Amino acid sequence: MEYLVYSAVLGICFGWYLVRRRRLLKVSTETHRESHEAGLTEPASLHPLIDPRKCIGCGSCIKACPEMPAHHVLGIMAGGKAELVSPTECIGHGACRTACPVDAITLVFGTARRGVDLPRVTPWFETNVAGVYVAGELGGMGLIRNAVEQGRQAIEQIVARRPRGKGDQLDVVIVGAGPAGFAASLAATEKKLRFATIEQESLGGCVFQYPRGKIVMTQPALLPIVGKVSLTLTSKEQLLDFWIGVQQKVGLELRTQERVESISRDGEGFRVVTTKGELRAATVLLAVGRRGTPRKLGVPGEDLPKVVYRLIDPEQYSAQRVLVVGGGDSALEAAASLAEADAQVTLSYRGEAFQRAKTRNRERVKAATDGGRLQVLLQSEVKAITAERVAVFQNGRGLHVPNDAVIVNAGGILPTEFLKSVGIEVVTKWGTA
Repeated sequence: MEYLVYSAVLGICFGWYLVRRRRLLKVSTETHRESHEAGLTEPASLHPLIDPRKCIGCGSCIKACPEMPAHHVLGIMAGGKAELVSPTECIGHGACRTACPVDAITLVFGTARRGVDLPRVTPWFETNVAGVYVAGELGGMGLIRNAVEQGRQAIEQIVARRPRGKGDQLDVVIVGAGPAGFAASLAATEKKLRFATIEQESLGGCVFQYPRGKIVMTQPALLPIVGKVSLTLTSKEQLLDFWIGVQQKVGLELRTQERVESISRDGEGFRVVTTKGELRAATVLLAVGRRGTPRKLGVPGEDLPKVVYRLIDPEQYSAQRVLVVGGGDSALEAAASLAEADAQVTLSYRGEAFQRAKTRNRERVKAATDGGRLQVLLQSEVKAITAERVAVFQNGRGLHVPNDAVIVNAGGILPTEFLKSVGIEVVTKWGTA
């Protein structure tokens, strides 16, 4: 009798497992099909590469993904192996690798089709120039939580591996006060280092430049001194207010509105020249963004005052005719936010589909388009800009779009020349760690 009871229980459990497995396979297959039909096949940043020879199809990586259940990033396909089924939704948490029980996942940058340029760094964040370290977005870590973690870890490695400054030398100069630089500054304070943090804009770095109201953080992070920061669905303003509060509480001094112009070897350390003077330090940590300088269109009229390269406040464009150029998340967010602020928006992109944009941004653009507030021009290029209109070429025909403002979100140029001037090697990653 007990045998029959056990058999029945096992049968129910196995049946429940099969039902869940079939449901997961169906959702995974559908998500994979939709992504490929829409051309959304290229991950934007760090993402998992799954070795099918090692994968046992247990689904641990799927459960660990913090984007679930809102976004089905990983799935199980017909062969019973895990696969990245929605590549553009992956934002590089890395929890999947940790969760895999058979070490089948490697986190990589770029793909065989699209390479990503990155400075060459060791596992302890040091570049080929001994004493110069890289953390955060410049090293490929665009996710705020990951950038914060790298900033903290980089300082720990500097403390463990590098000598302290001698005489009037600082222990470290931190370049950038974005997520990685801010965390590094707190870690340096905690470690009682002599340091200076230099930021060409304001506290927050790239975060400060995001549009008003943008959700910038969805997962908790661990900040030195502060501990766990349990902020979820956090807007730009909320995060900056929190950081300002931390800065004031800790007494952290930042040298803002100051740009680093050169870094050169100075004996056993470095000489850092800025727009406001120079510093000497034993070590340098580069925690700057990847954008470097905004990528320009290179067309006549681009120097007009109405052309800008980032959107801060959509409301200032209310009732204006605005052209947004680009096909990534920044461009789609800008276009949707402007449409929601009652601007008359045209979005121009040279590609056939928004392959690098996340689902929620594509949905916002579709809603604005369906509502008649946004016009999308795919496979189009801006040819010239005048005071009252923009000349756009699309599918063999020329268009003249009436216009009051142009916002170019075509990405940024990696500060390669600056890195080379320091002696740092830049490599292209084609789906490699």
